[in-house]
Amino acid sequence: MINNKKILAIIPARGGSKGVPRKNIRLIAGKPLIAWTIDEAKKSKYIDRIILSSEDKEIIAIAGQWGCEVPFVRPLELAQDNVTGIEPVLHALKNISGRYDYFILLQPTSPLRTVEDIDGCIEKCLHSNAPACVTVTEPDKSPLWMFYLDDRALLHPVVRQKNRKLLRQELDSIYALNGSVYVAKANWFKKNKKFISRNTVAYIMPKERSIDIDTELDLRICHALVSEKNCRSHD
Repeated sequence: MINNKKILAIIPARGGSKGVPRKNIRLIAGKPLIAWTIDEAKKSKYIDRIILSSEDKEIIAIAGQWGCEVPFVRPLELAQDNVTGIEPVLHALKNISGRYDYFILLQPTSPLRTVEDIDGCIEKCLHSNAPACVTVTEPDKSPLWMFYLDDRALLHPVVRQKNRKLLRQELDSIYALNGSVYVAKANWFKKNKKFISRNTVAYIMPKERSIDIDTELDLRICHALVSEKNCRSHD
């Protein structure tokens, strides 16, 4: 709870994944991917309740072993590839007991986020009196340097500029969603069914904590970073 506002954490984890099969329970440094998110959420000084939304029996069992509540089983129709991330959240908010002023969405695919990121995003949302707050990070490449290719392999800029800036230090700071933390007022979200609006604020996270597991390479990078951190802590 923060400022007398109750906070619900929702961890969505469906069983299907094409890029990385069974990724939500794949091991990173000997620990299931989903457990990294559960552990950090449990450290929060603001979150009142942590629940899982999943249709998968194995994921449900593992989440329970790591101390995450599973108040319902997600319907199979809300666990398909063509379902947006919004629908399972709306389902969760509709199918839980109790009243919550805010909720925080924590995707298991961001295992390197810390409790400081979680609580920092919650604080930013409330202190800004914003309807929602999302985490962002600086991308490796600016979209000002990106191009579409046509059928003749000719370059067409993604962002058109009158005077193209070529030096990195000349470019304005640009941020991208990193998919790590989403916070929103529960009633506002139920009405608007989105996180991003003209009044949504951003919480900036560093690149090293912003890895989103989408490929096997992401998984290997994450494992390497965790192993390196563990080695340093034991030195």
